[in-house]
Amino acid sequence: MSTFVKGLEGIVAAQTEMSFIDGQQGILEYVGIPIGELSDKSTFEETVFLLWNKRLPRADELKAFQRELRSRYHLPAGMANRLMALPTSAEPMHVLRTMVSALSMHDDNPNANDVESARIKSLFILARAPAIIAHFDRYRRGLHIIDPDPSLSFAANFLYMLNGEKPTPTMERAFDICMILHADHGLNNSTFAARVIISTMSDVYSALTGALGSLRGPLHGGANEGVMKMLNEIPSIEAVEEYVKGKLERKEKIMGFGHRVYKTRDPRALALKRLAAQLAKDTGNQALYQKSSRIEEIMEREVAAKGIYPNVDFYSATTYHCIGLRLDLFTPMFAMSRLGGWSGHIIEQLSDNRLFRPKAEYIGPHNAPYVPMGNR
Repeated sequence: MSTFVKGLEGIVAAQTEMSFIDGQQGILEYVGIPIGELSDKSTFEETVFLLWNKRLPRADELKAFQRELRSRYHLPAGMANRLMALPTSAEPMHVLRTMVSALSMHDDNPNANDVESARIKSLFILARAPAIIAHFDRYRRGLHIIDPDPSLSFAANFLYMLNGEKPTPTMERAFDICMILHADHGLNNSTFAARVIISTMSDVYSALTGALGSLRGPLHGGANEGVMKMLNEIPSIEAVEEYVKGKLERKEKIMGFGHRVYKTRDPRALALKRLAAQLAKDTGNQALYQKSSRIEEIMEREVAAKGIYPNVDFYSATTYHCIGLRLDLFTPMFAMSRLGGWSGHIIEQLSDNRLFRPKAEYIGPHNAPYVPMGNR
């Protein structure tokens, strides 16, 4: 007998070596390494190598991987012009999704889906995502386009292209840690979408485009934008208590709290809280951080007993604001990082593929009569 489970809650649909989550204990590991260890000691480039290869690289391997990634920073000929033809009112997530799909037209063999080809194409897409986002943002603001700098890290290069100046070491490291923390998170909706699409033996571009479409949904990737909007609604730290208690009394959601998986503290939120505090101090955004911290204190007092704690989105909003990102770039930052994780899942799926073909439980009528047009 088949059992219907709404939303596939608790259903195991794939096996992976990439990330382990224990929501009861607040544990997240990439290939067995605790996320706190990676955020303290690793880099985004090394983390992507880890996810794609299921091991940490040797020094020479990491240098080679960085060299391959950085040599692909520039957009293919014609892509920049295609970006400039888009309406300046377009949402950045729509732009990123469309341009990732368009990259397939600059690939001589876009449909190759063996494991090695998937690695190459994943590198091709990941390397160019920062330029797609940064170029479009500067274009819509009427600023000149900044070419990529292959001498810079993934994080520093993006911030350089976006802001027109090289980031401070603190900003570079902060953004790099954000990329690490968002890189992978089990079989979430967008990751599942990527694996389902590639399981048909489709192409990497289609699978990543589908994942981007999934992440764009506000129930998945847009929560950090909601956190920033909430913080902007609160005029001062003195107003936080009344705002939060009013929301709770009206049974309205406090953005950035609670998680589908974690029933205790999200381990990624702990790392981001420290990061947000330092960045707020460095950039003169202490008031924003203080509001965030006060919200957390009130929520700890009011609802922590129900297992509702800050998630990764709560302090990532403050972090992204301090880095200087516009609000509608928050979700694209999540996507840019997650391209590394999605690609790893695509590679993993292709390594031992089976087409996803679940069943649906039919709940409609049977033997219904066909009613002629004149009798309807």
